[in-house]
Amino acid sequence: MFLVRPGGKADVSALDQSSIALTHVEDAPLPEQRARRVEWLRVTRWAAVVVWASVVIWRTVTEGFAFNRELVLLYICTGLAAASIGQGRRVLYVIRDWLPFALVLIAYDLSRGAATLVGRPTLWHWQADMDRLMFFGTMPTVWLQEHLKMRHPPWWEVVISSVYMSFFILPYVIAGILWLRDRDEWKAFVKLFVSLNLAALVVYVLLPAAPPWAAARCTATDVAGGPSGPRCMFKSARRVSDGSVLGAMQTSQDGAHGWIERIVGRGWGNLNLHSATALLDQGQASVNLVAAIPSLHAGMSAALAVFLWRRVHRAWRPLLVAYPLAMAFTLVYSAEHYVVDLLLGWALAAVVISVIAWLDGRGLWRRLRAVVRR
Repeated sequence: MFLVRPGGKADVSALDQSSIALTHVEDAPLPEQRARRVEWLRVTRWAAVVVWASVVIWRTVTEGFAFNRELVLLYICTGLAAASIGQGRRVLYVIRDWLPFALVLIAYDLSRGAATLVGRPTLWHWQADMDRLMFFGTMPTVWLQEHLKMRHPPWWEVVISSVYMSFFILPYVIAGILWLRDRDEWKAFVKLFVSLNLAALVVYVLLPAAPPWAAARCTATDVAGGPSGPRCMFKSARRVSDGSVLGAMQTSQDGAHGWIERIVGRGWGNLNLHSATALLDQGQASVNLVAAIPSLHAGMSAALAVFLWRRVHRAWRPLLVAYPLAMAFTLVYSAEHYVVDLLLGWALAAVVISVIAWLDGRGLWRRLRAVVRR
């Protein structure tokens, strides 16, 4: 019963307290009920994971590998949501936690429009001149395709095609593993990924630059004034004379095309993954085509190696060294980037990593989060 005191406040007698306590005990789920609920959630979680894996495998078999970053992100987020069933509110955090990755992809696709809005001329000659200066008059991309490109893609082009595409897949896979295993490590990775991408996007807007494959298709007259999308860059380099910005190939292997090609997807022909090549071509045509300085492929591969260096067993470290170097060779040989683009990409990664470490050392990230939460 309630005892009303002169002050108007109600109190509870000892008998009623016992009754309330007994009611709570009766309402609380029994150990058997909790065990059944936990088991039901575990079965549901595994069933969801099996359904997710089946859908991914079916789409891979029928549609080809997921080389589209947005699709990879969708696969990972739905897989994490399935694996989080029964783990409290974790399943609700998937959208919130992975939103930064989606925003980075959107910002990248919009960067070309932003560069046009700013009105900065596109760099066409500077990168080629720097590469010739560093290699004593030789253009590395031209030299590599003269000596290594064959009529039909050799087996090692499968490797370089895979290395190139790892840029669109590996960071998200690493983020997914960290999200499941260690949230602090995941936060550290998100800081690195988002900071490096945003820094590169700022440069892309302020300093648009054409890649080697585009320069091989255009003459100095075609790109006078620094246009960002001249007609020549959408044609084959076959019809361009020695007057192209990149310069013409002087020799070639028997049967190989005697002009500079964008060949990063050729290797998949050996695996009959022609749909992957077509998807890559489609994706390359829809993003910023003059975002070559700095090379985000080179910068991200180096940043991943640095991030994972102390987080993996020593036996994996040689692979961490080989990965950025393999990416560098891939980018230059396939005419995706100049060597100077790679150096600037590595430099940007080093700057971003150093700034993050400096901010962490002074606790500025925590203060920034506190301000944002207010």
